[in-house]
Amino acid sequence: MTITTATPMAKERMRRTRTKRVSSLPAIRLSQLPPSHIDLRDPLKAVLVCVDCQTWCPITGMQGKVQKLVPHHTGKAHEAAALRCRSSNRRIEWDLTIPEWHQALMEAATDAAGRQATTVLPKAFTPRTDLELRARAERTAAGRLADWSAVLPDVADTDDARRMVPAGDRPTEGPAVPLEARTERLAR
Repeated sequence: MTITTATPMAKERMRRTRTKRVSSLPAIRLSQLPPSHIDLRDPLKAVLVCVDCQTWCPITGMQGKVQKLVPHHTGKAHEAAALRCRSSNRRIEWDLTIPEWHQALMEAATDAAGRQATTVLPKAFTPRTDLELRARAERTAAGRLADWSAVLPDVADTDDARRMVPAGDRPTEGPAVPLEARTERLAR
């Protein structure tokens, strides 16, 4: 037995599927598909989005009598199970010419461009908001320090109220609640 050093290669496949089989589903009419789901730029290599599995599929038999979708699978290669799409070999009905498709594609593109906002308008200020923003802009460090000094007595009163133990029974279970503030210092 001889051992070859050549790596095994897959047999070259036919470029187009040539089968007499036709799907029993009704034919796909090109005029019923969105123009962005059809690609007729190269008419001999036309492709469209399958209506069942939403994948781009070539159309076979462009120079023959019957044009149909090539047999294809529903999932991505090497990721999903190889399940044949039910729209494989489905006939295509050409009720749309290439110039009509191109015109519909251009109209769809201009329609989509018209839906997009061109400028973002800022939210209008109320007079109250305007006054607050101006006051913030005019404040200095000394003004902020004075504001904090004015608030400190109220903060101290709130802290004292939180430290007070309510009258009545204390909880019987659980750890004791610390009553003093705990401060930690970093070791240097």
